[in-house]
Amino acid sequence: MDKSGVMEENMKKDYYEVLGVSRTATEAELKQAYRKLARQYHPDVNPGNKEAEEKFKEVTEAYNVLSDPDKKARYDQFGHAGVDPNQAGGFGGGFGGGDFGGFGDIFDMFFGGGMGGQRRNGPQRGADLRYDMTVSFEEAAFGIEKEIEIPRHENCPDCQGSGAAAGTHPTTCPECGGSGQVKATQRTPFGHIQTARTCPKCQGEGRIISSPCRTCNGQGKLRKNTTLKVTIPAGSEEGLNLRFSGHGEAGLRGGPYGDLYVVLHVKAHKFFEREGNDVYCEIPVTFVQAALGAEIDVPTLEGTVKMKVPEGTQTSTVFRLRGHGIPHRRGSGRGDQHVRVIVTTPTKLTDKQKDLLREFGEVTPESQQMGKKSLFDKFKENLRDAMG
Repeated sequence: MDKSGVMEENMKKDYYEVLGVSRTATEAELKQAYRKLARQYHPDVNPGNKEAEEKFKEVTEAYNVLSDPDKKARYDQFGHAGVDPNQAGGFGGGFGGGDFGGFGDIFDMFFGGGMGGQRRNGPQRGADLRYDMTVSFEEAAFGIEKEIEIPRHENCPDCQGSGAAAGTHPTTCPECGGSGQVKATQRTPFGHIQTARTCPKCQGEGRIISSPCRTCNGQGKLRKNTTLKVTIPAGSEEGLNLRFSGHGEAGLRGGPYGDLYVVLHVKAHKFFEREGNDVYCEIPVTFVQAALGAEIDVPTLEGTVKMKVPEGTQTSTVFRLRGHGIPHRRGSGRGDQHVRVIVTTPTKLTDKQKDLLREFGEVTPESQQMGKKSLFDKFKENLRDAMG
């Protein structure tokens, strides 16, 4: 890693610190911490706030790593370098074929075989790709199939990834015999030491392409925009990481394609809030409806339903509509909808309406108007008790 890479690593915050959890946090604790921060910094909640947008990206990145057991293990062992696609062992390329930030050259020099004896010119798996997708509240709740366009490198169709022109094949490098390295023995005060260097003739590839493919200029890969249909399952939530095997970058020297990871971001809803598979909302009711009882229309994710408000309902009372929440992503069934009723106070009353309310107030005891015992009433009772 060069100096700039070290500086970037040092400037990056610890993922556990970003989410505000300990290193022993459970999966549930990680999810709870992420949900709280994602709601706080979501771009839809903070329109035009660049600082909040960057913070949202930061907490999402931290959760994507710590919620994945493999990535979490690599992060716990190697830090940010373990999950950096530009570093060996990172998100993009696994551990195979990497040079471990420069240590590979040192091992090549003294042992001639690279880290673990792996050959640098063998097949190498393609890098993984990430696609951030924003969906609506309803799309996440009930699922949807979307078509996305992924820019990636694919194997050249004319040379099938070999880099050689049609009718020709790469040949083994005569300089290194296909190893990608040339070795030499040096006499030193400590004895004879064998060193290995990258072959200058084939640049470590172990093969020579005499007639490069004209379509890809001998690279074996082409940059293309690939269209892919992805299914977002019902019950999906913010930060869900969906893996699509084999839809990442093309591998090297016949290696397999990497994977595509689609990370979901769910837009905030204007009316509903989500907690797990339950949804919450507030509905205003009039003083008359709350006092006398009524049947009111309540919006749900699938349309309007009737809900009974009992006589004498107090403001902030919560009612449950069973089965009107979010479908469970794993298994059957759905969550519930919780409806909090807010009793509204009438405004711009006419003289007649005011007279009627005064009359109501005169014939109705204050305790009955309050519905439940008020804090003032409790204070007066406690004061009487204290004074004997």
